[in-house]
Amino acid sequence: MARIIWTEPALQELDEIADYISLDNPIAAKKLVLEAFKRVDHLAHHPKSGKLVDEFEVSVYKEIILPPCRIFYRLSGEIVYIIHVIREEQLLHLDILKSR
Repeated sequence: MARIIWTEPALQELDEIADYISLDNPIAAKKLVLEAFKRVDHLAHHPKSGKLVDEFEVSVYKEIILPPCRIFYRLSGEIVYIIHVIREEQLLHLDILKSR
């Protein structure tokens, strides 16, 4: 079973997205966060289940699509690092992903 580690920037990004959603719909924001943690926890048993990141031809990064979010992670041995969370409509800045 893989160990899950959320990086501080990824947690902060998820929190910012939820804060924005909660301005109009606090219940939807709470559901998003709960579902994000549920989907990420699934990686402990199935760490390779995410999809490859479209912006890379070959990559060590994978993602989970959870509308309106994209959750990016990297598998290193038995550890899954959650490294970046963005809204789907945002452009992915590859340098941010690579720097984490």
